[in-house]
Amino acid sequence: MKNTAFYIATRYLLAKKGSTAVTFITWLAALAMMVAVTAMFIIISVFSGLEDLNQDLIANLHADLTVKSKQGKTIPDLDKVTKILQSEKEIQHFSKVIEEKVYINFRENGDIANLRGVDSAYILVNPIHKNIFYGSYPSFKYSNEVLIENKLDNRLAIPIGEGSEFATLMMPKPGTGLISKEEDIFNKREIFPSGVFPGNDQLDNMIISPIELTWELLDLPKKSAYQIVIKLNNPENADLVKQNLQKLLGNQYDLKTKAEENAAFWKMINTEKLFIYLIFALVIFITTFNLAGAIIILQLDKKEQAKSLISLGMNLNSLRNIYFYTGVLIVLFGIFSGLIIGTAVSYLQISTGFFKAGANTDLAFPVRIKFINYLIVSGTAALFGFGISWFFSKINRSYFSNN
Repeated sequence: MKNTAFYIATRYLLAKKGSTAVTFITWLAALAMMVAVTAMFIIISVFSGLEDLNQDLIANLHADLTVKSKQGKTIPDLDKVTKILQSEKEIQHFSKVIEEKVYINFRENGDIANLRGVDSAYILVNPIHKNIFYGSYPSFKYSNEVLIENKLDNRLAIPIGEGSEFATLMMPKPGTGLISKEEDIFNKREIFPSGVFPGNDQLDNMIISPIELTWELLDLPKKSAYQIVIKLNNPENADLVKQNLQKLLGNQYDLKTKAEENAAFWKMINTEKLFIYLIFALVIFITTFNLAGAIIILQLDKKEQAKSLISLGMNLNSLRNIYFYTGVLIVLFGIFSGLIIGTAVSYLQISTGFFKAGANTDLAFPVRIKFINYLIVSGTAALFGFGISWFFSKINRSYFSNN
């Protein structure tokens, strides 16, 4: 009986004879499911691309492991920490970093910036020099040679790589007592921007300089650092290396992996991803009401045939299965055709970058096709589609039993 019900459902769906209105409504439901699946797959693939893009961007901001002090900003007993890190075989490179807010002034323009002082080994940990699109990375021959974030440089209009004009960094001096002149308020240093790098939400207003410049501006002793960033031979072992280092260093040091440093950021990304999924799941759910209408109209249109099938010995469950299988076939058509079209559009975007992120930008929407996206989209569509098909195929039990 199951094979018979499935065969009849296929005939109902593909047969050319019958009511034009029923055929139109049936294929309208199939096309609506196809469009909803296509849209959901494309949007989730774009979001996967954005997720990967954000991972690449913050890869140059946070290291595999970061060491900080639990009390105060400056890392205590820095020589001891350095020796322990040098003896750890899992560590490939490490670099000392100091980061503070600073005021930057050029001609009549000024802004608050984040000054990150690094040593010469920094690019071995975070290869930010690979993202420079104008100029060059500081040579570290001079403490005032810096790398500046693009939007900050655009606002201040500082010449890059010319050396004829200098911007000024100003850092408030710590201390007490009366202020009699400007030199009592700020430490000042002139800087020479050698290159520009693109920013993002976490790199906006960033200036990267030799660590010696931050020692001068903050009146810190030499060989001091606020944090040590570490690159591992195998980043997947970050949690294990963290546990080993924590035992060697002691409880006065705070160690964090890249995931822990970006916990708030990834929580935001995952929340946005969840909302995108829920919105498109709702779209697919609403689309299934077309499917419900198609099943109901089909039941009414095939009323006389249903009576004939019952008189020939078909039981009520098998009769209801006909309409259930019809709904299943519509859903499967929508899923497979939607995934094929969505995949084609995604590959087109990957190969051509046709759709741009904005009217005045050359940045194309990033797209990443993942196997899990196929499972998410098809699973969501099947859940709602099969559920609606089952429910509305059973809803007219009393109608057929009474007629």
